[in-house]
Amino acid sequence: MALYEHVFLARQDLAQAQVDAMAEAVTKIVEDHQGKVVKTETWGLRSMAYRMSKNRKAHYVMLEIDAPGDTVAEIERQHSINEDVIRYMTVKVDAHEQGPSVMMRKQERDRERGRRREEENA
Repeated sequence: MALYEHVFLARQDLAQAQVDAMAEAVTKIVEDHQGKVVKTETWGLRSMAYRMSKNRKAHYVMLEIDAPGDTVAEIERQHSINEDVIRYMTVKVDAHEQGPSVMMRKQERDRERGRRREEENA
């Protein structure tokens, strides 16, 4: 089976529970095609570089998938039908990254910087 990283952007006006349900739907598609989702990361509500489909922000979700190629075709077909998905991208990778992704490490680093600034100003 092949390894993939799949990222999708969901509309900003959705609740986090709805975004989690969308990620679960992708997981179900993968499992129905005899694959498995290795890791799911929700990067949260983030600003986009430019406006897409009248949205300035989007909920970002990344899934690391180990599945056959027809699974990716089905996931992308479902995303193209779903009005709540603004954009999606699937990339075939040689190996999944160990530990948290770059985006999750960046969020942690930003939180740490904020704590240090608060301590310096106190």
